[in-house]
Amino acid sequence: MSRARAQLGSDLIESTPNGYRLTLGEDRVDAAAVLALSSSAVRLAGAGDHAGALACAEEGLALWDGADDDDGPLDDPVAALRTARRSARCSLARVRALSLGRLGRRAEALEPLTELVRDRPRDEEVLAELLRCEAATAGPSAALARYELYRRELRDELGTDPGHELQSLHRELLEEKSPPVRHGVRHEPNPLLGRDGDIAAVAKLLRTSRVTSIVGAGGLGKTRLAHAVSRETGHRVVHFVPLAGVRADADVAGEVASALGAGDAWSISGRGSAEALAGIVQALGAGSVLLVLDNCEQVVGGVADLVQSLVSMTRNLRVLTTGRAPLGLSSEAVYPLPELSLATAVELFEQRARAVRPDVELPGEDVTGLCGHLDGLPLAVELAAARVRVMSVAEISRRLADRFTVLRGGPRDAPERHHTLHAVVDWSWNLLSPGEQAAMRALAVFPDGFTADAARRLVGDDVFDVLERLVDQSLLKVGETPSGTRFRMLETVREFSAAKRDAAGESERSVVGFLGWARDFAVAHHELVFESGVTAAAVERVKAEQDNLLQALRYGFDRDDRSTVAAGFAVLGGLWFVGSSFTRLAELSARAASALAHHRPEPGLVEVTRTALTVCATSAFMQGPYEPHSVAALRRLPPAPPTNVIRAVTIAIAALPDAPWSSRPELDRLCDRDEPLLAGVANLLVSYLREHAGDVRGSLESAARSLRAFEAGSQLWMRCSLHSRLAELCVQFERGDEALDHVKEGMRLAERLSPRPSTDNAMLAMVLANLACGDIDEAERWLEPAASGDAGDDFGLLPAILGARAEILLARGKIEEGLRLWRNATESWEDSVGAVYHLSGPEPWSMETRAAAVVAHARHGRLDLVEGLVTDLAARLTPLLSHPMLHPPSYLVELPTYATGLLALGMVDIDRGTRTGDEAAARSGARLVALAERCGYLRRIHPTMASARARAAAQNADERAYADAKSEYARLGQDELRVAALTALRERPAR
Repeated sequence: MSRARAQLGSDLIESTPNGYRLTLGEDRVDAAAVLALSSSAVRLAGAGDHAGALACAEEGLALWDGADDDDGPLDDPVAALRTARRSARCSLARVRALSLGRLGRRAEALEPLTELVRDRPRDEEVLAELLRCEAATAGPSAALARYELYRRELRDELGTDPGHELQSLHRELLEEKSPPVRHGVRHEPNPLLGRDGDIAAVAKLLRTSRVTSIVGAGGLGKTRLAHAVSRETGHRVVHFVPLAGVRADADVAGEVASALGAGDAWSISGRGSAEALAGIVQALGAGSVLLVLDNCEQVVGGVADLVQSLVSMTRNLRVLTTGRAPLGLSSEAVYPLPELSLATAVELFEQRARAVRPDVELPGEDVTGLCGHLDGLPLAVELAAARVRVMSVAEISRRLADRFTVLRGGPRDAPERHHTLHAVVDWSWNLLSPGEQAAMRALAVFPDGFTADAARRLVGDDVFDVLERLVDQSLLKVGETPSGTRFRMLETVREFSAAKRDAAGESERSVVGFLGWARDFAVAHHELVFESGVTAAAVERVKAEQDNLLQALRYGFDRDDRSTVAAGFAVLGGLWFVGSSFTRLAELSARAASALAHHRPEPGLVEVTRTALTVCATSAFMQGPYEPHSVAALRRLPPAPPTNVIRAVTIAIAALPDAPWSSRPELDRLCDRDEPLLAGVANLLVSYLREHAGDVRGSLESAARSLRAFEAGSQLWMRCSLHSRLAELCVQFERGDEALDHVKEGMRLAERLSPRPSTDNAMLAMVLANLACGDIDEAERWLEPAASGDAGDDFGLLPAILGARAEILLARGKIEEGLRLWRNATESWEDSVGAVYHLSGPEPWSMETRAAAVVAHARHGRLDLVEGLVTDLAARLTPLLSHPMLHPPSYLVELPTYATGLLALGMVDIDRGTRTGDEAAARSGARLVALAERCGYLRRIHPTMASARARAAAQNADERAYADAKSEYARLGQDELRVAALTALRERPAR
């Protein structure tokens, strides 16, 4: 026992008055677990869950170590335990073999079933499954031979016959020796694309359910799928009965009886009903038969009654139905047919288009864009492809605004109702009650789905009954999302319903209800993304409504509905701001601020208006463009204590000086307030103000104070933003280790945030910080994930990534590759996201990239490769320095940015002086380097822009000129430095 405790741990074996016992739960002791698994396997098999039964059986059998039950001496307790569990093992083996067979894995089931029959020759359930597997793998003859052997042995030994189940199976096997029969099953004129998984799924349901219904919207291909399943099924006989022409429930049985040759136009009522059913049952026979009833939606009740009766009157019949609604039977398994994937839709379009016009041009991007608007409906794709007879793909796309006019003219062998897309939807529409049609008209106002609560605003309190009926008719799709249950219409159905709404004169009422929902939603959720401890599920709920709220915001702008503008932008702006979607935010922020400039909200909308204006003002301050409306409007709102982040930002933003970067006594007082939220926000704003005033050390100090204020609370988002801010400032001071610490902490906090902000910039900051520390390998490791994201939505991210990669290559001695990437980085600004400012002169955003590229080429003696870039840089600097922006955004610190250009031109002059002995050029270069240092040029790009390198180059070129210039420029303020820079540019020696 001591040795056992030493090996297993003393806590697994405890001493009791009656001896020792294991402290493990029963599920961790194999002898107990095998009994539980055996019981579960038998229970699941009895319930028809053969997959679950198989999993339990295989888990239980895996607990045996391969030893036989009777191995070992008689007094061996383990052998005795195995013997006691022998019945459980046999039960597991039996369930496993049966489950394999019933799951269609008949080749795998053959060997274990054979062993079971050898050990238990009178187990007719096992024998029956073995016969089915032999028939499927070796043919009916082999199964019949085994049955006959069993029958003779049973008669000779016991004087009896096999049981009823086995005799029924024998009759089926005899029938299977004859060729399969397919009545009404068509072969397809062209391949059925993208439906292999659906065929397999329906076939699986047919094995386990008496009734299977394929349901979905019109034009999805339910009929073609049913034909494909009918061709491939293992049933000996298939009867395919189309019901599209039947209009009354009472006529269903007669139509089916007629199709099966059991009579003519039977009545489904009274005595005729029983006669019709009897005739159908007799025509179907007792063997393995599949009855397919196609297009049942207009006679669902009649089909349901018939199928229910057939299931109760037959033993082996399987029924497959297609329609836009299920039958609602307990014996029914429903298969909602999904839309085609975009890739399959594209393949189908190209196939059908080339069949119509073999020489048609099919630009990949145009075809993908077109198919993306066709809802994955095969019919819509085929109708669109048919139009290439007379239109290009681009023309078809442009005309899709009126898709019901464009998508018409199907093939002659298609049903009449499939000749136009309008006819397909109209067929479903006419099956709805007036109330259901009214609900569809109203709900079409939601562009991107809705919840039941949202629908209630437009359809009333019986919303769940209405939604259930519309889902049953396949006009609404329902799905579980991270934000909860949502309903949506296919775009085709939504446009049809919207047209019906317009024709009924109900559009205004629907829009009013929709906007009321949007305002209520915003009032409930506008502060959510800024709250501490917000859950991911709550944020997903807000994100799920983005497109709906954006539509409400557009309505608000168009109708001058300022309350809706405030509501929509409060939620969307906050979501985009916290999620770092700054491009989307900038596009609407100024417009929202202008709309709300003179808004006087009613009491219930004051807080949502405060949030909207605060986001507008913060966006203008952080990224521009400048607009004064939001701050002025905020100052007019009723004051509120800084109990949350929005209110704290409101107070601090309102205290900003009216003149840019002027004195800020009111804001400075807020920095020392006892309220942590208010002090934290105020210090953050002051950090940016001090940086723009040239006080970079003061900026770093204010940012650190802000972080300390927020660390006292639970505002993870603000702390994450401040670590990013401090990392940025530390890189500017070339304090790489501190920058790394801040970036790492910021990324750690970002993992806990919802919505999670973009990590692209954070990963790029890791690259730059590691370069500043000289850790090239680590920088390269972080560059890969930074470069793998989508740089298209982040202003300037792509040039920065290319520049960082260039620095890594240069550090590894790959000079030509690194310099080429620097040139690519400058060119990538042409394709980067456009700035939100519209300037008459040169843009300042690319200055740092252009300057770093020039410096890199100068350091490696290859300025001949960037002569045009040098000329352009000199031409840009003079107007930028001469005409500073009146209200630059916080991220553009003008003088340090332009100083990178001064440094670059200085390095150009130093290179010229070194190569040619031109003393004037060397002197100019040394002075320009000193001036760039005094202006605080940006040093984020290492090692190219490292201050030590720049200083060494200036001192080597003309040490005295460099020292004199440093002394001269040290006394100058920002305005004087601009003048000095313009003078230095004018005095550069001519080339």
